[in-house]
Amino acid sequence: MARLTSLVAALRDHGFGIGTGETVDAGLALEAIGFTDRERVREALAATLLHGERQRPVFDRVFDLYFPAKATAPTTATDPDDRADGVHAADRRAAGDPGDAGLARLRARIAEALAAGDTALLDRLAAEAVAGWGAYGSGPGTDGWSSYQTLSRLRPETLLARVRAARTASGREPEFTDRLLDDEIRRAIEGFRERVRTEARRRVADRQGRDRVARRAVAGTADRVDFLLAGREQLDELRRTVRPLARKLATRLAARRRRAARGEIDLRRTLRGSLSTGGVPVRPVLRRRRPGRPELVLLCDVSGSVAGFAEFTMALVQALHDQFSRVRVFAFVNRVDEVTGLLARGAADPAGLGERILAEARLTGWHGQSDYGTALDEFVERYADALGPRTVVFVLGDARTNRADPRAESLRLIAERARRVHWLNPEQPALWGTGDSVAPLYAELVDMWPCRNARRLGELIGRLLPV
Repeated sequence: MARLTSLVAALRDHGFGIGTGETVDAGLALEAIGFTDRERVREALAATLLHGERQRPVFDRVFDLYFPAKATAPTTATDPDDRADGVHAADRRAAGDPGDAGLARLRARIAEALAAGDTALLDRLAAEAVAGWGAYGSGPGTDGWSSYQTLSRLRPETLLARVRAARTASGREPEFTDRLLDDEIRRAIEGFRERVRTEARRRVADRQGRDRVARRAVAGTADRVDFLLAGREQLDELRRTVRPLARKLATRLAARRRRAARGEIDLRRTLRGSLSTGGVPVRPVLRRRRPGRPELVLLCDVSGSVAGFAEFTMALVQALHDQFSRVRVFAFVNRVDEVTGLLARGAADPAGLGERILAEARLTGWHGQSDYGTALDEFVERYADALGPRTVVFVLGDARTNRADPRAESLRLIAERARRVHWLNPEQPALWGTGDSVAPLYAELVDMWPCRNARRLGELIGRLLPV
């Protein structure tokens, strides 16, 4: 069971909450089904260890490292391990081997396997492709395997027309399903690309160790990806988590509100009441909280790489608007405009929120670079009525001013008028104050929190939002 415990440890490194009981259940499941069928092992472990479908892609990649398929024996002369004269495969190709002809033959075989839907053959071809075209370096300390290099040479995404022709020529696909057929072929091609990535990771793991590769080479779940590094697909996946995360945070806020409604102990009245019991405070007296929910203001930088962070946070807060008496959202690049109405209209579909805001709101002046100082000045001048003793302000941005005046006095004025100001910064603290960042200056005036991914954002929102 050493391999199972290593798998569990790797999944925990990716943020999976797997307890001892679940690990024991997984062991019992393996004992019941055995190890003869690899896919049954995969499904048994997924059923006992995972807490949600969104964890499945990461689980599959880690599983392939700790329970790999049988390595495919080299079938071509381009395998780097097939060294008749001790020369690396890349060196043989450079010396005049017919690499282009071999690549063309391999592409043709991949197209045929995709058209036939032969998954076993696709596994073998992925192994063959990595063996022949994924090797790099020339020595034990510098060589390795690259899925990127392999896929750059193979370009399987260009096989769509060839696979479609093979499928339609077989007479199995009627003409009116061309669009559906293309979607199916694209999914099959992406499946082959993932097979290549899996094979490259397996080969690297054999050389460098599974634990190291599982920790460094397997991308985590979308909620653990840095906002500043997230791609379009990861941001789309994050948007799909807005509603479930909002429900969870709403439940947490409601519980905090119930606890807070009981009030704090009134020490003076409690001691006065204890005189009847000889000074023993048998019945604590509580200060009753005044009814009323707080107001929330978001001030969001929607420029450049921080736009994805701002969009996700705005959509999340909009989903939580019932928890507050009023929510107002302002966006800026170097000018400020209120976008509360845009958020309300796009609440059902957070995709494209950033584009709508940039298109319909007035966020830039004579240039398109972010300017925190000018934006803070304009917010104080135009929207001071949004601030009050019940208002909590969240500022979202990296505090990079493009060398403009940071206007710290405007942020100080916001902090004085509001009940509380929290600044969520998507950059890691080690970068605060580097280049054009004025984060340390702003952090002296308000509470600044690093917030690099959606998981951290959920933790901060649940802890910092007022009740």
